[in-house]
Amino acid sequence: MTDTLSRALFERAIRLIPGGVNSPVRAFRAVGGDPVFIQRAEGAKLYGADGTAYLDYIGSWGPMILGHAHPDVIRAVQDAATRGLSYGAPTELEVKFAEKIQSLYPSMEMMRCVSSGTEATMSAIRVARGFTKRDLVVKFEGCYHGHADHLLVKAGSGLATFGTPDSGGVPEGIAKTTLTLPFNDEAALRDLFAKVGTQIAAVIVEPVVGNMGCVPPDPGFLEALIALCRDHGAVSIFDEVMTGCRLAAGGAQERFGLRPDMTTLGKIVGGGMPLAAYGGRADIMSVIAPLGSVYQAGTLSGNPIAVSAGLATLQHLGPALYMRLEALGARLEEGLARAVKDSGATACVQRVGSMITLFFCEGPVRSWSDADKADRKRFAAFHGELLRRGIYWPPAQFEAAFLSGAHTEEDVDRTVMAAAEALKSAS
Repeated sequence: MTDTLSRALFERAIRLIPGGVNSPVRAFRAVGGDPVFIQRAEGAKLYGADGTAYLDYIGSWGPMILGHAHPDVIRAVQDAATRGLSYGAPTELEVKFAEKIQSLYPSMEMMRCVSSGTEATMSAIRVARGFTKRDLVVKFEGCYHGHADHLLVKAGSGLATFGTPDSGGVPEGIAKTTLTLPFNDEAALRDLFAKVGTQIAAVIVEPVVGNMGCVPPDPGFLEALIALCRDHGAVSIFDEVMTGCRLAAGGAQERFGLRPDMTTLGKIVGGGMPLAAYGGRADIMSVIAPLGSVYQAGTLSGNPIAVSAGLATLQHLGPALYMRLEALGARLEEGLARAVKDSGATACVQRVGSMITLFFCEGPVRSWSDADKADRKRFAAFHGELLRRGIYWPPAQFEAAFLSGAHTEEDVDRTVMAAAEALKSAS
């Protein structure tokens, strides 16, 4: 299908906005064609500029766990807006939000609101460095933690290497404070701690990776990470910007029964508004100004509109929702796996809860080296065929898709049928 209105809007946008978009993946460069400009959304559907309806599996890249334009969330935002948009001063709403987050994430004994996931991870690492008085940070290939300079890093030539910049504009000296390891490689992590453990301030990880596609942790990997940090005086950071309130109300740490030193949250906790949070052990968080020497601030942090949307969303995160998401996820996973088998395509389906990815490579995918084998051209063709059938799938092989409480069994079955047709057409 050709959305001529989206095409016209894109032509206007590329004259004023780099690449015509305000976040790179939206440009559809990985799949070809022009991006669909959205005019509105409701439930599990997006509506393009020309009015075409699409079943949405992006959910604004994760936040819309209840579906788009949930009535309670909209009402909360509208009500808050009548009292003013931002005060730059403390509010009771912020206290209620912190209390709610702490009830869901007991590991977050103290927390701060910020406005984005990038800001949350950037701040958490600064706090960890201030607390430990160390410089080195460890991350894993394929995990994305926002666009702060020291996190836009790729691995060097060795198994455990000082990072090199993965983006223009990142000073090499900053990148060298980040060490990169393969995800799920416990032996490499143990070896690194044995060599430079006294210099490591923090290890940050997506407990279930979503930014190279859905990749779960191996049994014992996260437990080992937490234990190694504890034994060497480093700070374990779970980046739950994506998995937080997605895999359970209390995130991956609830699902796996773990307690990291620090946690970063975003997406769902803001209900679709610019809101994120970071927090952890009280002794670690006490180094933040005005209590300590680590500075972090934000004019719009904890603003009443965003916090109201977050609170309205969080009140709906009960067992019934997660049972429904698990059932829908299993139905989609089984259907996609069946479609792959029937088509004869080389592909695998990976899912954790309501996060799912169809990788165009043999599975299982355990790390970036596995994911990197995926056939990008086959995925691009598959994506285009889905879009033509009214299915709005992430426009990149290495992004997880998401289900919401607004999806139905009929929606999932329609998606499986479209995927089966798309797999055959894309072969």
